[in-house]
Amino acid sequence: MKAPKRKRPLARVFMSPKLDEEALKELAEKVHYHGSPEHKRHPSFAGPPAPRATASLCDPSFANKQDLLTAWLREAVANGQIGQVWDDDFPRNVWLKKSGIFYEARLVNRGNGGYKGWPLEEFEAPEELK
Repeated sequence: MKAPKRKRPLARVFMSPKLDEEALKELAEKVHYHGSPEHKRHPSFAGPPAPRATASLCDPSFANKQDLLTAWLREAVANGQIGQVWDDDFPRNVWLKKSGIFYEARLVNRGNGGYKGWPLEEFEAPEELK
């Protein structure tokens, strides 16, 4: 069964007030980029490809760069680029701009801080990143 269409847009709002620098640093050390086969048409660290029709596709050059993507995720968290909504100990969303491209990461494993991510169009990015 297909999921119902979203009735309201995703909230892309940074957490306010921000956590202090030490708390952000500690949180950043706990997160990692897990990835998702839903966003791939090529084999990668996330497993065999299983693209979902509505999922944006990952750049194939990231197929074996889990460490780099984890570093980007940790950088964004350490900089406080996290959303207001949390699931247990982790923010549901994290955002980053790299080389002119906006990215969003979403928590996929609230037990261990695993995230997946995808590029955003500029109009979709949180105002704080623009």
